[in-house]
Amino acid sequence: MTGILTSEADFERVRAWQVTDAADYPGYLREAGQLLAEAVEEYGTVRARMFHPEDFADYCLLHGLDVREQAARDGYLVNPPLRTQLVTYRGEDLADFLPRLVRAREGGLALRHADLLVDGALCGTETAASADPRVRWTYQQASEVFRRVLVGAGCGAYEFRVVVDAPGGPLEARARVLHWEDGAVRINDEDLDLVTAVLCAGLYCELPGAAVLHGTQGSGALCGEYRQVAWAWRSTGYEWSPAELAVAGVAAAPGFSLGTVV
Repeated sequence: MTGILTSEADFERVRAWQVTDAADYPGYLREAGQLLAEAVEEYGTVRARMFHPEDFADYCLLHGLDVREQAARDGYLVNPPLRTQLVTYRGEDLADFLPRLVRAREGGLALRHADLLVDGALCGTETAASADPRVRWTYQQASEVFRRVLVGAGCGAYEFRVVVDAPGGPLEARARVLHWEDGAVRINDEDLDLVTAVLCAGLYCELPGAAVLHGTQGSGALCGEYRQVAWAWRSTGYEWSPAELAVAGVAAAPGFSLGTVV
């Protein structure tokens, strides 16, 4: 497990804390890339998360630690409440991996928010679906809602966005989805976890919400037929139904009825 600085501004912020010996941010990225590659070769599976200066400073203040101590950095990286920000590294270029780390931190904060709404039942177990029967049932319902959205859309490249009107501020999630002709779906694990958690919190707490799926429908295997689509749904807190609306600036027509998808 490792933490990675995702911007030059963050690099400059921690320079005085002796987090790295690199002379500049490009040099730091080269060292980080080499470290990740060596770790993958040695361990096979490597997980990382964004090293956020403010989060680290808050952690040290809370635990009475010196930001310049190695023990403080080690403790921050394995801090259990922040494990939702971990991302598995699979050898991709850092230019592609760094944005995932940033989104994972944002998603991790949203996941903790969703967890609070269901009384700590989402992040308290390894399975994400709590032993609490009602939470487990609602989590399954949330997974089914998302499955029906993707099955009904068919093959294509999409982005899914969902927002729930939650106490403490809007609870949001988004995921990029590739749906292949054979039915296989490619989505980052951390995005799938967050989308399901947000849907679950909305249903569990009976909160109103909105969702949109937009992108390119079609496949080269289908004679190269493509079309731009944007579908939306609204939740009363009990169920999701088609609606004409805009989510995060994306305007969409009413989607298909999820009840017709099997």
